[in-house]
Amino acid sequence: MIALNTLAILSVASLAFAADGGAGDGLVLFGAAIGMAIAAAGCGIGQGMGLKAACEGTARNPEAGGKIMVTLILGLAFVESLAIYALVVNLMLLFR
Repeated sequence: MIALNTLAILSVASLAFAADGGAGDGLVLFGAAIGMAIAAAGCGIGQGMGLKAACEGTARNPEAGGKIMVTLILGLAFVESLAIYALVVNLMLLFR
């Protein structure tokens, strides 16, 4: 999923930065919207899968719930950072 997101952002970024003026502004907006949508979808799926695994692990072994929760929160922070990086790239495209 990360590779797909990176590929989508890089392919749209080359079109956006190659644009000379007003003709490419629509592509920049479209590319930023598509890039953020892919990033948000990927992060949402990743967070859902992580939460599912944490719930299953806690259900199987309730005594390990504290360690699982700490690992889950750390993992969710890493997954969410990918969406923040995509947002930064999209903002760079929009306000270049």
